[in-house]
Amino acid sequence: MNIQFKKGVLELCVLSLLTKQNRYGYELVNEISKNIEISEGTIYPLLRRLKNENYVTTYLEESKEGAPRKYYKLTETGKEINDLLKKDWEEFVEKVNHLLEGGDINE
Repeated sequence: MNIQFKKGVLELCVLSLLTKQNRYGYELVNEISKNIEISEGTIYPLLRRLKNENYVTTYLEESKEGAPRKYYKLTETGKEINDLLKKDWEEFVEKVNHLLEGGDINE
């Protein structure tokens, strides 16, 4: 998949996963990687930005496998942004699909 496509939708993917449950970074990478090839190096700068924008908060939780894990939790602002991004994405996909099927964008 084209890297620019990934960058454009990764924020929406992360926010969407966090609407369902709080997750730690590596868990987000694993879930997204089931559908889109990404690396840990891609997700952590995004998570840092989401925290700085107050879309997520973090907390530490003990882990049976070693060091405590940093979990990410969606804030109310993050939920609102997720809803907006999802709406924008659906409209965008509809318009692109219309063009790909040979339609005029102004129809």
